[in-house]
Amino acid sequence: MAKRTPMAGGFLLMAAILIGAVWGVATGNPMKGILIGTGIGIGVAALIWLLDSRSRS
Repeated sequence: MAKRTPMAGGFLLMAAILIGAVWGVATGNPMKGILIGTGIGIGVAALIWLLDSRSRS
């Protein structure tokens, strides 16, 4: 049986936080950008985890 490498969403989480921080600095509220980016990143990482766990079963 072939070993399957699980997908990872950590990079997308980090990218969303950084993009949110840059957007926040550009709009004058960096903390708001970081929080929004973190929320979006967690959502995307959770979606990838769910899709990966369904494809294994």
